[in-house]
Amino acid sequence: MKELRTEIEIKAPIRRVWEVLTDFDRYPEWNPFVREISGDLRRGARLRVHLAPPGRSGMRFKPVVRDVEPGKTFRWLGHLLMPRLFDGEHIFELEPLDNNSVCFVQREVFRGMLVGLFRHMLDTDTRYGFNAMNEALKKRAEDRAGQKSA
Repeated sequence: MKELRTEIEIKAPIRRVWEVLTDFDRYPEWNPFVREISGDLRRGARLRVHLAPPGRSGMRFKPVVRDVEPGKTFRWLGHLLMPRLFDGEHIFELEPLDNNSVCFVQREVFRGMLVGLFRHMLDTDTRYGFNAMNEALKKRAEDRAGQKSA
């Protein structure tokens, strides 16, 4: 097992951050890591996801939504080829800091026989992708929060 965890403080209301995070149709406009998501954000639904860390070709897969708590969290579980070979449970969490700021946590728990083979890539490319997405989400949510209050 291996876990990656990143976090960032976003100075925007939690509602705004959730709106940006779950507006999958607009991901190509701002997200440098999760290039595309389509499907319903509901427990048990299958999504279609294209992940590509900046500068890499990436991969397409069809994870299943494991949990959704609006304004708080959503998570999916994906597999490489078949279950238990290389599984990744991707988790997005919003933790309120006050009325106008949020801690966004993005993490993934990897399990399976091939995790050791991909350890270096996870620590470099995947972590870089997480951080790039975090920064882009922060910018998008903070920019939108400023537009609404102006």
